[in-house]
Amino acid sequence: MIRVMKAPLSRVVRFWRSLGPGLTTGAADDDPSGIATYSQGGAQYGLQLIWLSLFTFPFMAVVQEMCARIGIVSGEGLAANMRKHYSMPTLSVVVMLLFIANIFNIAADLGAMAASMRLVAPGVSYGVFVIGFAVASLLLQVFTSYASYAKYLKYMTLALLSYVVVALAVGLDWGDVLKHTFIPSFHFSRSEFLLLGAVIGTTISPYLFFWQTSQEVEEGILKGEASIAARRHEATTSHVRAMRTDVWSGMFFSNLVSFFIFAACAGTLYAHGVTSIATADQAAQALAPFGQYASLFFTFGIIGTGLLAVPVLAGSTAYALAESFNWKYGLYQKWNEAGAFYGVIVISMVLGIVANFMRLDPIKSLIYAAILNGLIAPIILFFVVRLSGNKEVMGKFANSVLISAIGWITVLIMAAVAVAVLFAL
Repeated sequence: MIRVMKAPLSRVVRFWRSLGPGLTTGAADDDPSGIATYSQGGAQYGLQLIWLSLFTFPFMAVVQEMCARIGIVSGEGLAANMRKHYSMPTLSVVVMLLFIANIFNIAADLGAMAASMRLVAPGVSYGVFVIGFAVASLLLQVFTSYASYAKYLKYMTLALLSYVVVALAVGLDWGDVLKHTFIPSFHFSRSEFLLLGAVIGTTISPYLFFWQTSQEVEEGILKGEASIAARRHEATTSHVRAMRTDVWSGMFFSNLVSFFIFAACAGTLYAHGVTSIATADQAAQALAPFGQYASLFFTFGIIGTGLLAVPVLAGSTAYALAESFNWKYGLYQKWNEAGAFYGVIVISMVLGIVANFMRLDPIKSLIYAAILNGLIAPIILFFVVRLSGNKEVMGKFANSVLISAIGWITVLIMAAVAVAVLFAL
């Protein structure tokens, strides 16, 4: 009996250990901006928009798989590939859009972490927490080896499970939940279009495109594939298959969490008439079933996902700029070996701190960051789909007809939503 019980457990452990960049990328997608956006959706509309967590899953997974495949097959990051196949002005526009969106997102996430921390430590000033979290995130990236860093990131994803517990505890009508999950409902109002843009933008985010691609490259380097040629040589069918399992598992985890955030907020905030989230205290009410520990669990979740996402945001900007200008880069590099790369990370953090001292609303800015990502994503995604479908770049691992079709449909949907959001602003 003991042996029978150990077998499934050992398989789960092996599966967990096999997950890498896909899982951490998926979990980073549920950053404070994502939590705020899904929470607002559940609070304002109840279960009406929960179908988005199912709808976005295949598009998100296909996009991240394309990014990962580019990294594995080319042996280089997304910006490095764009530098080879597109003009410098085109690449500069893409990187600048990414830089702007990421700085705003970093600022919003740092602000949310600080605001949530003040729920449990109100005597400490907001600014002290902003600076403290920025420094902690910076130290994590600069002075921790990538292997350890990735391991920590994977375990920090467990902070998101508190919403699952709440959703299962508040007595939701799960028949109604499933109905709204599989049967879309949308009333085409201005506020719904803005929230739709925020949900799609925080789910299919530009910074994840660059991060996923570059992390696949670093995974290869850590395995001893130092040269680009060596990394390309290791691009085998089994390698790509393992990546696909990792990526789809990570994206499933991300969307599953967003599903439970929608459900938890519908069953708590919406059910009790709290339809607008303006403060961290209101957002924390979604975890009210935890009683006196609600603020603590909310704070832990926001800080955990924030420390997970902020390094990804800053890191993706650094990868994009370093690859664009052919600088030495990589989280496996030492500070003195890749000064410009780490310099971009430092500048990103400093700008994020400065923005928080310019009267940035710590909660509303999270949703604005999601909307901004949604406006920029279709532009960058256009190049992702083209590169991953280019046989000169990808060889036999180029997109299949089906994957290309899903990729272009994603571009069109996100572009249409972006236009609708611009008219709704």
